[in-house]
Amino acid sequence: MPYVEDPLEEPDARGTRTEVQHFEVSAEEAGQRLDNYVHKRLSGVPRSRVYRVIRKGEVRVNGRRAGPETRLEPHDRIRIPPVRVMPRTDPGQPPPQLCATLAKAIIYEDDRLLVLDKPAGLAVHGGSGLSFGVIEALRRLRPNESLELVHRLDRDTSGCLLVARDAGTLRTLHALMRGDGVEKRYLALVRGKWELGAKRIDVPLRTDTRVGGERTVRAASSGKRSVSEFRPVQFFGRAATLVEVKLRTGRTHQIRVHAQHAAHPVAGDDKYGDASFNEALRELGLRRMFLHAHSLSFAWPQGGEFSVSTPLPPELAVVLDELGARTDRTRRGELRADGNRPRAARPRAR
Repeated sequence: MPYVEDPLEEPDARGTRTEVQHFEVSAEEAGQRLDNYVHKRLSGVPRSRVYRVIRKGEVRVNGRRAGPETRLEPHDRIRIPPVRVMPRTDPGQPPPQLCATLAKAIIYEDDRLLVLDKPAGLAVHGGSGLSFGVIEALRRLRPNESLELVHRLDRDTSGCLLVARDAGTLRTLHALMRGDGVEKRYLALVRGKWELGAKRIDVPLRTDTRVGGERTVRAASSGKRSVSEFRPVQFFGRAATLVEVKLRTGRTHQIRVHAQHAAHPVAGDDKYGDASFNEALRELGLRRMFLHAHSLSFAWPQGGEFSVSTPLPPELAVVLDELGARTDRTRRGELRADGNRPRAARPRAR
């Protein structure tokens, strides 16, 4: 862990206890999420601790409680409570393998932004035992730039990830995202034959935090409005369906929970998925969650369209090939629907 935190109530606790801090959001800082703003102000306090103090209501925005995803406005007044932390050890430079992975992952770059084709298994943020996520490593590699994540991807999700190169671009893209001006499309393999057609799922989602900081999301009327549009792309008999998902909102684990809600969980999802379906896909070579951020597009307010897309990575494409081959063999009668060979008919005794 970059930081080691001691309980505030222990009188012999080591480390430094910060004072109550008050800030006013500047025009340059506006548009940031509250959790990102607080994380910066607390000089690297573990992100899990930042989430905890926000969700407990200890961080106030204009005197009121606010959630981690709250977007800050100019002149918002922020109160941050005392936090005890240990000075972190400088993690040094990112590992060479991570540097090489990130260099290869950059698929577009201009003076305003970077686009990465993020590999699965790579966290966008450090924390929880990780010294470097995507953004921390990029900042070390480009120390003279003010790099900021425009949005997030789950650690096990691959695909398009936007990184702003300056505060103005970050504010512009956040404003577009709040106004549904950024179109994000994903590809996911889900359980069963999707017979719902083009389906808009408008189901509120609520985030619960368990002991230890683990977050779980569930459908709940008390949650935030969450909208996903599903469209079937390719059927694999009744076993599975490749779907394209267009996000209208960007909640944590949104596609995964909406797919579960529709009774078609995402393949390889250990948290919200189906264990037997996941095991069947592992036999076909699936070693990760089958969720890929396929494309991003938007129009710059000053004019000009921007669009970028990435194909399925090889480790997912090969699973579709195997699944397609098995589906064809099942149709020809060479395999049963459960993937086993049919038994030969026994000759009748005369």
